[in-house]
Amino acid sequence: MPTNRVYRALADPTRRRILALLRERPMTAGELASQFELAWPTMSGHFAVLREANLVQAERTGSTITYRLNQTVLQEALMALMDALGVSPAEPSA
Repeated sequence: MPTNRVYRALADPTRRRILALLRERPMTAGELASQFELAWPTMSGHFAVLREANLVQAERTGSTITYRLNQTVLQEALMALMDALGVSPAEPSA
């Protein structure tokens, strides 16, 4: 997993907000873009960075693109960061 791409993608607050919206449900590019006051080319650039980092999966139906959160990559990036910092995951309480 190219963690540098994931961390670069997560560094931007707009992209983190897109991921937070996708935690709720899959959304079309238009639905996501309507949540921001950004030009379409700017939003398209954010989507491209998220796809490149494999944080989202895109499915095209006709001219509509629906995005889904790829939680596996997010979890792997978090585990890699914790490992790099020497932090152990907490044990679940019984």
